[in-house]
Amino acid sequence: MTRMEETRGLRARTDVHFNCCQAVLVPFAQACGLDRDTAFRLGGNFGSGMRHGSTCGAVTSALMVLGLAGKGADEAAQFMRRFRERNRALDCADLLRMARENGEERKPHCDRMVYDAVEILEDLMK
Repeated sequence: MTRMEETRGLRARTDVHFNCCQAVLVPFAQACGLDRDTAFRLGGNFGSGMRHGSTCGAVTSALMVLGLAGKGADEAAQFMRRFRERNRALDCADLLRMARENGEERKPHCDRMVYDAVEILEDLMK
């Protein structure tokens, strides 16, 4: 199973909620030297923009993955640039506001943020 397939599966679960941070971090746990449960717990308070609309949890988890994988400031800057190019913002509140303005429902919008983060991360982790 690819990381993207795992991510899609996590976001589709109804028995356990994987927030945007957890859904990015858990599939990369092994590559970061973490077990899945630790990654799940680590990401618990980073969803919904650190629970207050700040930086999107998909972005914060991607930065965690890059750091744990030994990537530096260049890769972090590349990630943020590419995510912003696709989505026009990094903050959860701004991303959700734009989604509402475009008539996009929250769950599909957040799923898209997670999938964008995983896709960009996969490229930067090569």
